[in-house]
Amino acid sequence: MSKTGDNSKKALVDALNGALADTLALYVKTKNFHWHVAGPRFRDLHLLFDEQAAQLIGTVDLIGERVRKIGERTLTSIGSIATATGVADQDDTSIDADKMVAELRDDNRKLHERLNQVKEAAEEVGDNATSGIVDDWIDQTEERIWFLAQTLK
Repeated sequence: MSKTGDNSKKALVDALNGALADTLALYVKTKNFHWHVAGPRFRDLHLLFDEQAAQLIGTVDLIGERVRKIGERTLTSIGSIATATGVADQDDTSIDADKMVAELRDDNRKLHERLNQVKEAAEEVGDNATSGIVDDWIDQTEERIWFLAQTLK
């Protein structure tokens, strides 16, 4: 592989590991909100957050294995996730339900941007398998954004 090819593959691996970090961080935040949501919409949001967390954790292994299938290394620790993610922690367990929903919507938008980077990087190196599978992850993310946005209306 040429130097340009090496750089393109590195960009793909970085994008995949970034998506892995964002997905893991968003999973933890979504579960945090699932556990701590309160108010008149408790049941609906408690269930929505749990459904979305399950979807996120279901993607984690697929992203990690995609990195390994192309012969590279994944993230290895909480520290490596923290360094690579664009999803900020939220330790305040008393924020109101609408703020939780808005924060998850915005963080899913960040993940969506990262997944688009994966798509572009995969196409740059001609990795059709990654390009195809990321379409499903993008679709799932768009659905989560849609549900969260509609919940705020």
